[in-house]
Amino acid sequence: MNPLQGKTYWLVGASEGLGREIAKELVAAGAHVILSARSEVRLKDLAQTLGAARPLVMDVTDSHSVENAAKAVGSIDGVIYNAGAYEPMRSQEWDSGAAIAMLEVNFTGALRVLGHVVPQFVSKGQGDVTLIGSLAGYHGLPAAIGYGASKSALMSLAETMRHDLKGSGITVRIVNPGFIKTRLTDKNSFAMPQLMSAEMAAAHVLRAMKRRGFRTDFPRPFSWVIKILHLLPDWIVYRGK
Repeated sequence: MNPLQGKTYWLVGASEGLGREIAKELVAAGAHVILSARSEVRLKDLAQTLGAARPLVMDVTDSHSVENAAKAVGSIDGVIYNAGAYEPMRSQEWDSGAAIAMLEVNFTGALRVLGHVVPQFVSKGQGDVTLIGSLAGYHGLPAAIGYGASKSALMSLAETMRHDLKGSGITVRIVNPGFIKTRLTDKNSFAMPQLMSAEMAAAHVLRAMKRRGFRTDFPRPFSWVIKILHLLPDWIVYRGK
């Protein structure tokens, strides 16, 4: 049985990379998809390519834009928050504007969207929330000012929601990928272990959405390494620093 068949999902952050591939996977699974992002041209192009999706322009950093989009979306079965911004940044190259911009998209934008969606789900007693996090949210990493903090915050949000909504009929999950080959990771000048395609990452997301489990981390074994780092004592992690 395909649990996505015939369901309506609002995919936020749909126009590029992982989001674009998730949209393709959802349509292939028989779901109805509402596509949101800032780029109207890219959304319309994707909707036309898929033939079974509705484009809805939205800027997650603008409360009025989110409110208007949420009204236009209407009743849905699930939401996938995939909007993401990334700039590699070390503490020595501090740029508060860039760091805050990442937080606005990666975390605060999720709060804006969920503020309209979750009450709808609670009133219905059912719904599905998928947050796309990152393995970078498990531990402070080099050159991740802004980005790492935003993904840690998103992970904490998901954990809180999972606790609060237990038994409510609402499923909350977080999916934490490693490095995905996109225009964002193209900014990195360092080696990226187990770099994967957006198509492969989207397949992981869809598998997670077909289950009721809370947390999906991939790829292995890189995800294990990151989680072990999270468990090590500080004197090992920061030795010599």
